[in-house]
Amino acid sequence: MTGNGDSLPTATIYQVAERAGVSIATVSRTFSDSSKVAPRTREAVLEAAHDLQYVPAAAARALAGRRTRALGAVLPHIDGHYYAQLLVGFEIAASELGLSVVLALASPDGVRSTAALDLLGRVDGVAFMAPSAADDAFVARVAAVRPTVTVARGTVEGADAIHAENRTPARELTAHLIDHGRRRIGFVGRPEPGSDIAGRHRGCLDALEAEGLSLVRLHEADPVEDAGREVAERILRGPLDLDALVCGNDELALAVVARLTEGGVRVPEDVAVTGWDDSLAARYITPGLTTVRQEVAELGALAARRLAARIDGDPALEPVTVGSRAVLRASCGCPRAA
Repeated sequence: MTGNGDSLPTATIYQVAERAGVSIATVSRTFSDSSKVAPRTREAVLEAAHDLQYVPAAAARALAGRRTRALGAVLPHIDGHYYAQLLVGFEIAASELGLSVVLALASPDGVRSTAALDLLGRVDGVAFMAPSAADDAFVARVAAVRPTVTVARGTVEGADAIHAENRTPARELTAHLIDHGRRRIGFVGRPEPGSDIAGRHRGCLDALEAEGLSLVRLHEADPVEDAGREVAERILRGPLDLDALVCGNDELALAVVARLTEGGVRVPEDVAVTGWDDSLAARYITPGLTTVRQEVAELGALAARRLAARIDGDPALEPVTVGSRAVLRASCGCPRAA
């Protein structure tokens, strides 16, 4: 099902052509071989298609009379460890299958969302990675006409779904902090519905509720370094009412640790901090960062292999979950030798 339960839109190629001020042949060429369309015209068609929530029908691919031998990957960005590893795994698996990869950076705020539409004319199937790459309604429209796989986001009708395990490891990690005597625990991250970080947030709440505790504060932050530093700045400006922070990823956690330390807050003596991803830096900072290791590259590889199978005619399968495990280091209060 789509995220909001809305039915799929019924915009037609004629409406897109009228709105863009071009012929239906130009609209068709835009989605079958956009290199033959002038850049300004192409952008007008894509903008009209976006505004009308139009996705080209599967017939447009048949009219092109060929397969592209390419897989599409839609991500919100490729900054940081997580998305880089996801894309590396996807590209390696695609290469092993003799397929190329076309990347689109897109987000549902409309700023870059036409990039995903442009992608449809150049690939045989699409993998949408993370909720912020596109909203569920758009993904469902694409899944109705193209083989589609989603990674690290909620299930969408017609698309294969591949997830990492988040809730259980986050519950165990938070319980570990409680075992260290931490009772005033906050969470850093933006728990968007269906996202990995939402699962981590829920797991954190599970552990707190099991002990009769409540989350002291949710610091909503995008999973990037600058947002982590901003969270730490807010903590430094107020009274220190936390003794632990569960961060949605390592990038946030590393930035929080660095800025808190600069501000005179000791980690883990004053505030324990945990991350997620087991990035390279997590192993070498002092104190070492307690985190969760998940096979991000394998997530990307599974997505590529599953998408290729869907293109070859396999039906959609039940969601697949890839395991994760905690890696204990000193930032949570464990002995440094751990």
